[in-house]
Amino acid sequence: MNIFGNLYYILSDKIVIEKSYFFTNKMLLALFLPLLIEQALEFFVGFIDTMMVSSIGEAAVSGVFLVDSIIMLLIFSFAALATGGAVIAGQYLGNGEVNKGCEASNQLVWFAAIVSVAIAIFVLLFQTYIIDILFGQIGDDVFYNAHIYLNYMILTIPFIAVYNAGAAIYRTMGNAKLPMIIMFSCDLLNVIGNAILLFVFGFGVEGVAIPTVFARIIAAAVMIYLVLNQKNVLHIKKTLKHSFDFSMLKKVLDVGIPYGVENGLFQLGRILILSLVSTFGTVAIAANAVGISFGIFSVLPGFAINLGLTTVISRCVGANDYTQAKFYNKKIILITFLAHLFTNLIIFIILYPVLSLYGLTPECKDLAAQMIIWHGIFGIIIWPLAFTLPTTFRGAGDAKWPMIVSLLIMFICRIGLAYVIADYFGWGVFGTWVAMFIDWYVRAIFFIYRYLSGKWMEYRAVGNSFKKV
Repeated sequence: MNIFGNLYYILSDKIVIEKSYFFTNKMLLALFLPLLIEQALEFFVGFIDTMMVSSIGEAAVSGVFLVDSIIMLLIFSFAALATGGAVIAGQYLGNGEVNKGCEASNQLVWFAAIVSVAIAIFVLLFQTYIIDILFGQIGDDVFYNAHIYLNYMILTIPFIAVYNAGAAIYRTMGNAKLPMIIMFSCDLLNVIGNAILLFVFGFGVEGVAIPTVFARIIAAAVMIYLVLNQKNVLHIKKTLKHSFDFSMLKKVLDVGIPYGVENGLFQLGRILILSLVSTFGTVAIAANAVGISFGIFSVLPGFAINLGLTTVISRCVGANDYTQAKFYNKKIILITFLAHLFTNLIIFIILYPVLSLYGLTPECKDLAAQMIIWHGIFGIIIWPLAFTLPTTFRGAGDAKWPMIVSLLIMFICRIGLAYVIADYFGWGVFGTWVAMFIDWYVRAIFFIYRYLSGKWMEYRAVGNSFKKV
């Protein structure tokens, strides 16, 4: 069979039907498409919010942006923790142990709620120090707006955690549509609320913050109401009394904590890189900002697919069927390659007309275009191996090894080489992007080795304990 025949065989449903595998193409589409829409809406709403905030002034935009970088760190961390619960619940479902899957879900929601409240209290008490430590000496007007906005965002921390936990439970059941609908509805309320408070009542930063608080409270409340439904395959108990099952909780945290640490430090690394970029001047900062905004969309399909891949792999591993796990790993990585190819071809076609709308100088426009094009090329050929492949490991329960490798490579390549290439060798802001591409390649080499070694198949949580790294 030639290469195109092999690709068709993997992408079609032929082998799925022949061997009665878990997920048909229709089921994968129903899982991945809502996730893609949800992710795209989230970034689009953020873009609209930024445009609205800009009507207040530069200090407001800067203050909101700085605080949002902190909140995004927490969002990614809670999403990673939720992934830990999803992996364990998914493995129990695959093994036919539905009651234990429900218990894993219950432990996840309670732990996320309690920890997030503790984090919110910590941020409330030390918010001034947090802003100073992360962002240094910023202007008084920027600090004032950041301080106001953070006061409101602190209230949303527990609701972010609870929503992510509930959404992960629904995705584990194969239902990604419902979280998408909830997120879309709440994002729409958020945007409408922002417009009313900013443009009708003339609010300041509070006009952006207050609708966000209410939107996140509503999203969390609706999600909890839904996961309490005892008719769902996975659900949580209808009681305010809770006792932790530390054996079960340990399984959840063995995946959730390493992935959460990885995500959290990754976001921190991005903040450190931004501090370097800021030393290269206004053109570099503007080009980098535009490049990042395009870069997010160029790999957006991969981010969405990775969320769904956890559900697929955990179900296969729970059934102790690694043949299926390997098949879906190949199939979904191939889908990611094709999705990125399609997405980036569109970006390349519309790139210069869209850049013209930004009102950038010719120098800034050319620099941004250079970043976006190279990011798109590497996003097609290497990103799936660097970021989708380790998602397979986490779905199998192998979370610590990818965390260790990712963090070491990030600090050595993404951050260390950024300073060497950008500053020492004088490549400027583009040097930070070159360091990022090197980071991707090195990750891919390590993760391909891990996959071929088969070590990731030794971490099944159902029926046996996790092995140590």
